[in-house]
Amino acid sequence: MKQIAIVSGKGGTGKSSLALAFSTLAKNAVIADCDVDASNLHIVLNPTILKTEEFIGSKIAHVDKSKCTGCMECYLGCKFDAITKEIEIKESFCEGCGVCRLVCPEKAIVMKDRVSGYTYISKTRFGFLSHAFLKPGAESSGKLVNEVRKNAIEVSIKNSNDLILIDGPPGIGCPLISTITGVDLAVVVTEPTFSAIQDLKRVFEVNKHFGVKSVVCINKSDINAFNASKIREYCALNDIAIIGELPYDPIVNSAIVSRKTLLEVSDSPLSSKIIKIWKKILDEIDG
Repeated sequence: MKQIAIVSGKGGTGKSSLALAFSTLAKNAVIADCDVDASNLHIVLNPTILKTEEFIGSKIAHVDKSKCTGCMECYLGCKFDAITKEIEIKESFCEGCGVCRLVCPEKAIVMKDRVSGYTYISKTRFGFLSHAFLKPGAESSGKLVNEVRKNAIEVSIKNSNDLILIDGPPGIGCPLISTITGVDLAVVVTEPTFSAIQDLKRVFEVNKHFGVKSVVCINKSDINAFNASKIREYCALNDIAIIGELPYDPIVNSAIVSRKTLLEVSDSPLSSKIIKIWKKILDEIDG
């Protein structure tokens, strides 16, 4: 089983649009949406949910009123203003740190599992989709990415799929590390802007640290010729293959609005370029 992660150093580079386009080309594949903080593949893929599970990402304080004496040690010890003077827990403020439980002399506070989101296994017009929902403000997105990937692997084994196509999160934090660990190839989508170039460098260093092979796709390569040349120079110096460049095209927005992938838009001039990029990706993982 091969695993390909589509990642980017910053949001808005076109990573998810490319992942969706690749999903139309991938044969016998499971799609995994690991951008759990802003999951969006389901909007276009319109999946039928087959399985839902709760995700326990953290703990939340719970007060046993039969033991509480109102000493207010928990109120004074909480640095997140999650406990009222009436010794009530404000759930949206509680960080699950456990200080209140530690300082309570009556052992009236316990830490209970908190449902931070949900994982889903769904069926789409392009195959199975492993995805998730993380509640606003919830933590442990890296842990949730692990769950999404685990589900994708289990589905792949059960259904004899030979490829997992992962839409990864932007940035270089825990969610990215959870996304790229153990994959066969990371496709880094960048754009010719100053911030994107800096983030490309950071993502490449993270991939390199974890021994993950990287290739680069320059999206909207024609919006700034100078910055595009800087990306090419950096890739050449670091022996990173550029597997393709895509021009800016407003048809991307039209495809999203119509809930279609770029390859499902019949008059998309990007289709042939995307197909060539996908063939190069397959060559990279087969080589």
